[in-house]
Amino acid sequence: MRIKWFGHSAFEIESGDTRILIDPFISNNPVCSTAVEEFEPDVICVTHGHADHLGDAMEIADRSGALLIANHELSVFFSRQGLESNGMNIGGTVNLDDIRIRMVDAKHSSDIDFTEEVTSGGSACGFIIETGKGRSIYHAGDTGLFIDMRDVIGEIYRPDIALLPIGDRYTMGPEDAAIAASWLRPEKVLPMHYNTFPVIEQDPQIFAELVKRSSPGTEVVMLEVGGIYEE
Repeated sequence: MRIKWFGHSAFEIESGDTRILIDPFISNNPVCSTAVEEFEPDVICVTHGHADHLGDAMEIADRSGALLIANHELSVFFSRQGLESNGMNIGGTVNLDDIRIRMVDAKHSSDIDFTEEVTSGGSACGFIIETGKGRSIYHAGDTGLFIDMRDVIGEIYRPDIALLPIGDRYTMGPEDAAIAASWLRPEKVLPMHYNTFPVIEQDPQIFAELVKRSSPGTEVVMLEVGGIYEE
């Protein structure tokens, strides 16, 4: 399994022969140097409708033929653009060969904010991706701290790897993200959604120190943009 970070909340997860791209904010991402044309995913997961998360999903899907996975409202929007999309909702799952993608809650807004008129984007979400190798990755999306991270995601789904926002202002900051890590108790946690713009500048080392105290069994993996975690 291979996880590559493209800055902000954009990740590509490779498991076996399947490539899953999450929140592909690429062309307008000031910290990402990868060209949109380089992406050839099989699946694109979108956590919510904001431009810095939906990003280049439609262009990449149109060119590559990737399946889009999102909440029902975004799926309807994608279908109206002539794209293949699977809609789902909180608690639902989509099975793709030996990979299961589960949609979980996130506390955030989700309106589609890049069209001429802001329209409903349904509910924001996170995803738990369960691979055929028995490993699971939780992408929290944009979210504040909420108790289901402990009582549902941590206790029931028990992700091995968590991708958590730490930028503050629009999501959890380092302190709340460290609490989330202590509730989730993953083996690894990768911070995301920080240092893309001045308003979400953070020192990830502060987050790492907080996690060391709140969840000593969790290793913080701080990737550079373009960096890869592999196992």
